[in-house]
Amino acid sequence: MITLNQSPVISDPEILNGTLVFRGTRVPAQTLLDYLDDGITLLDFLENFPSVRKTDAVEFLKLARETDSENHLR
Repeated sequence: MITLNQSPVISDPEILNGTLVFRGTRVPAQTLLDYLDDGITLLDFLENFPSVRKTDAVEFLKLARETDSENHLR
């Protein structure tokens, strides 16, 4: 199991074969990115996946943005 302290997402081989999911759910983090890519709002995503906390979704997006920025600097 991969877990970072205070991370909004986890990877656990016992949950969806290790797919990155929002903590305390079985909702893949990639689903949020797919929704946004399709033009669906964060609020619509949260309505469709009420087990995901808004704070976790927002924090995940911040982490994803930071990681993407770091990768572009290389």
